[in-house]
Amino acid sequence: MKQPFRVSSDETHGVSMQAVAVHSRKDWRAFYQIEKDVYRECPQHRSTEHDLLHSLVEGPTSFHEHAVVLPHILTEGGVTVGRFALIRDSLLPDYIQMAFFEALPGLRQVSDTVLEACGRSNHRSKKCVVGLNGHLNYGAGILLNHFHEVPPYGLPYSPPYYQEYFKDFEKRLLVTFHYPMQPFYAYYKEMRLKIREGRMTVRPMNKLRFRRDIGLYTWLNNACFQDHPYWADRTAEEDYELFHSFRHFMKAENLLFAEMKGRPVGFVLWLPDFHQSIGPESKLRFGNALKSRLTHRITACRFCEIAVLPQHRRSLAAQLLIHRMLAYNERLHFTEGEGGFIFEENSASMELTQGLLKRAFGKPFEPYRRYAVFEHVL
Repeated sequence: MKQPFRVSSDETHGVSMQAVAVHSRKDWRAFYQIEKDVYRECPQHRSTEHDLLHSLVEGPTSFHEHAVVLPHILTEGGVTVGRFALIRDSLLPDYIQMAFFEALPGLRQVSDTVLEACGRSNHRSKKCVVGLNGHLNYGAGILLNHFHEVPPYGLPYSPPYYQEYFKDFEKRLLVTFHYPMQPFYAYYKEMRLKIREGRMTVRPMNKLRFRRDIGLYTWLNNACFQDHPYWADRTAEEDYELFHSFRHFMKAENLLFAEMKGRPVGFVLWLPDFHQSIGPESKLRFGNALKSRLTHRITACRFCEIAVLPQHRRSLAAQLLIHRMLAYNERLHFTEGEGGFIFEENSASMELTQGLLKRAFGKPFEPYRRYAVFEHVL
């Protein structure tokens, strides 16, 4: 990978780094421009999160009803060399988040400057966390490996040197699993007689009742992830705003619900890898994606999230959801998939994922893509 543009050391020698709060139009231009400078010659990067970034940083959204977002640029000698946004969320009070970080290589005072900014803005938070972008549903993680590849849609890309800027912080690891799809298809065809629907059924999202079904998704998330690292309860409106931004790309089968006597007990969310259909500078807009998909068939999918209510985790809910998801995956001729992210400390999710992979492939699977969220005590 070619190195991004870098201000020469002569221009910044002896000049201390500063974190400057964004106020003016010039500051906003610099805030967005630095991402272009970092990834100027990086074909692995995708700009599909630009609209989400814009809405969360500038607002207003439902997220801003309980969170304060303070965008900053990093400067050396008046030259912009990085950016981040400090987020104070009343629903995650122990942390002040240093989100949406981007910076040029070769900088010396990044972590100290960030911690100083956290100190000035902190309201009783115990830790600074780097790599959590407002909420887990919006994305998390600084990439640690596989820098030569384009990550699947919904997983971030970042340059190798980012982890060096926070090497003195505590590291919490996240992983994904990458696999060919054909053994999964074969395994679940063998299992289909054992996991037939009965009292428990699976249905796709009803796009005509999009807001209602996103509300069910939110309710299940809040019920299932109370003990998950960095979890903060969501409102249905927050998730509706998130999914509404790319509703034209979602099909009904991308969000499946398991129901017992008509009541939701779990869900699975999966998506085609839209990154295969657009280039480095393209945003996830309907026209861009449609044009690209006419000439580039998507061959991979991402298994984003599965959740089952605690009282139903010994039932067939998870198996039924995965079985139905795989039927759609095979119909679309996906040849490879990637699951996660999963926090390594989340033993239940790690065991579930590794168990499914071992049963389908007959061998243990090692994590593929690795990410980290960095913490520092304030």
